Amino acid sequence: MTQVERDGAGFVVPAILLAEAFGLTESDVRESMRTGALTSICEAGVGTDAGRWRLTFRYINRALRFTVDEVGTILSSSRFPVRDRSSDLER
Repeated sequence: MTQVERDGAGFVVPAILLAEAFGLTESDVRESMRTGALTSICEAGVGTDAGRWRLTFRYINRALRFTVDEVGTILSSSRFPVRDRSSDLER
C-alpha cells in the first residue's frame, strides 16, 4: 500500500488518496479541506495498538479510515457510510 508522510506528531496524506476515495479531484480535496467540508481526525493507539495511528477522513456521508504505523506505512484502510452532518448545520 501507499505510504503517508510523518510530519512531527501528525501525518500528511497524499491528496490523490483522498481524491480517489471520495471521487474528487486533488484540487477539490484541498478546497474541501479549506472550507471544512472534508474533515480529518488522527487518533494514537494505546495498549496493544501502541505504535499505530488511525487517520479518519469524513466527506458528506462517507468516511475513509487508514491505520498507519509510526513511519506512515498504511497497514489497512476502510470506507464506510456516516451520517451527513451538513444537515445539522442547517438547523
